[in-house]
Amino acid sequence: MTVPGADYRKSAKKGTISSRWQLLADCEAGKVSDYCGRMLIFTFSIRIDRNMTLKQFFSAAVIFICLPLAAFGAQKTWSLSSPDGRIVTEVRTGDGLRYSVSRDGVALLTPSEISMTFDDGTMFGGTSDKVRKVRRGAHDVKGIPAMNYKKACVDDVYNFLTLEFKGYNVEFRAFDNGVAYRFVSTAKSGEFTVTDELTEFNFAQDWTAWVPYVKDADGKTFKQQFVNSFENTYEHIHLSQMDPAKLAFLPITVDAADGVKIVITESDLLGYPGMFLNGKGGKELKSVRAPYPIGLRPNGVYVYQDMDYADYIAKVEAGQKFPWTVIGITQDAKSLMDMDLVWQLATPADENMDWSWVKPGKVAWDWWNDWNLYGVDFRAGINTETYKYYIDFAAAHGIEYIIMDEGWAQRAKANLFLINPDINLEELVAYANGKNVGIILWASYNSIVKNPEKAMSHYAGMGFKGFKIDFINRDDQQAVKFCERMAKIAAENHLLIDFHGVYKPAGIQRTYPNVLNFEGVAGLEQLKWSPEGYDEVTYDVTIPFVRMVAGPMDYTQGAMRNAVKGNYHPVGSEAMSQGTRCRQLAEYAVFEAPLTMLCDSPSNYMAEPECTEFIADFPTVWEETVPVCGEIGEYVAVARRSGGTWYVGALTNWDARDLTLDLNFIGGGNMTVFQDGINADRAARDYKKTSAKIPADGMVKIHMAPGGGWVAKITR
Repeated sequence: MTVPGADYRKSAKKGTISSRWQLLADCEAGKVSDYCGRMLIFTFSIRIDRNMTLKQFFSAAVIFICLPLAAFGAQKTWSLSSPDGRIVTEVRTGDGLRYSVSRDGVALLTPSEISMTFDDGTMFGGTSDKVRKVRRGAHDVKGIPAMNYKKACVDDVYNFLTLEFKGYNVEFRAFDNGVAYRFVSTAKSGEFTVTDELTEFNFAQDWTAWVPYVKDADGKTFKQQFVNSFENTYEHIHLSQMDPAKLAFLPITVDAADGVKIVITESDLLGYPGMFLNGKGGKELKSVRAPYPIGLRPNGVYVYQDMDYADYIAKVEAGQKFPWTVIGITQDAKSLMDMDLVWQLATPADENMDWSWVKPGKVAWDWWNDWNLYGVDFRAGINTETYKYYIDFAAAHGIEYIIMDEGWAQRAKANLFLINPDINLEELVAYANGKNVGIILWASYNSIVKNPEKAMSHYAGMGFKGFKIDFINRDDQQAVKFCERMAKIAAENHLLIDFHGVYKPAGIQRTYPNVLNFEGVAGLEQLKWSPEGYDEVTYDVTIPFVRMVAGPMDYTQGAMRNAVKGNYHPVGSEAMSQGTRCRQLAEYAVFEAPLTMLCDSPSNYMAEPECTEFIADFPTVWEETVPVCGEIGEYVAVARRSGGTWYVGALTNWDARDLTLDLNFIGGGNMTVFQDGINADRAARDYKKTSAKIPADGMVKIHMAPGGGWVAKITR
């Protein structure tokens, strides 16, 4: 008898037969893959005694033959490579559904299980599920227009593998800079209750990672951690050091072998709860998703944070396309800033809708500076006179919007139609329209969820331009559906959206281009209350490689009060930044934000006209973005182009740093430079403005003070 892979050997000892079978299975055309061969090894040995009867021999032989066939006959492995062939994903079926990922032959993720469980006991990724059909192919579409993004066009190039099972498909896509997968329901009708979804990330080694835990998670259960603002600094730790009692929100970036970086996040998160990650003390991470909230009760004025949970995570309809799990992979840190996977995998905007009314821009913001004006002849505060002053400031500097943050409607009632008696909305919107400045209104989740259709229709009809929606603080199915609903209603009323107190961007910004920005970042507001030991500077040079991979960040930069490390302290009414003045200017080039705040008081800006003029001139969307250099937690430099003008920004951590920036790709030009002054290590506001040309070799040498920055505007 001939069996593929059989190795028959006789021992030197007479009367002893030893046999080893290797059962190797491959899906397509019966070919054997090396990977599958390694995974499906079965060894069975029998010793035939001299006194063994013929009947005993044949009984043993039947067992020997049948056992491995029964155990492994259903296992199959499919391989999917990226267009450049460097990234390979192996997908295994037959004993559940597992995937692994390698790059240049080096394992990054070893076999990791994925599955979805329903309340009737059925599963996607079950051990008995059989592949009915396999589809493979390549997708190559260049130059897709991208609205309100870090580049004008995106190339969408990948290879795909779709495995079709009874009732569902699993889709894999392999890009040159990552891998993504999702489940898709193929049922024709009905509603399904998802009780759990499992995604494993079994890393090949115990690498280090930048981990954002849920803030203040100590002593809290997972159910208590599900309610959070998605704001925290990062712990740089080994995977095995992750606290099993804490949830980490996405994205997470892992530092793998030979400088390779792996980032985990999601895309096309619509109508389904978002993913947290949890470590169990090894090099493996597992997904955790919030159960569906029931019995929501207000906790305070602004949020629903007091609730019970159902015994399921989501109810979905037949045909549901579940979110993409995204595993971005780059050779170095800087390339993370040029990753488009979240945008590529998101559902495109409705082509039948008119989006031309969507206008990104800068915003004069009131809350961070506590409405703190000086040199005026009226009492500053949440009143009509103060907001007219903000409008005048915006108009004078070409700033497109102001925000009226919390307090324009009466706080205690969480009612958007109970207006602060010191505010005349009709007068303000007419005044702003006359100066070509738009007004965006703040609303808490608690206030707008009551009747968003009424609120948005009413205020759009008055002439307001958008809503900043705050204190969502969850990413369960209900919260995710809320965000989609807000985006849709806002779009119907030609209103912009800025989500605050919210989970990371996960593709809705492409689906609804009126969603311009997201918080989900421990931005500058943290310095209004964080203690002296809080480190925003290191955070600033970490987020471009982690959080910003997911999408834009409403970090709210632009502070004119700046403090060196030893001088920072929290002040709510006259807040300050950590690091230098030039750091604040450079963040307008480094951070991605189609709706960008000027956080400080108009009075402070007018006292600093040189800096104010510079940041007011910044674009907020770009035709081209080029990462220049960077190392996570150490430094970063980015170049962005709008029309024929380039802006280059650089930041360092608390170490003074000299860098040589390779700007050859710009092709020369005249630079207007803001650089840290010679005494910026003592007086953080010290800066120097200079003019220079890009050297003939394109190499620009820069120096940054501790906590410093450098920024240039380059024209030709």
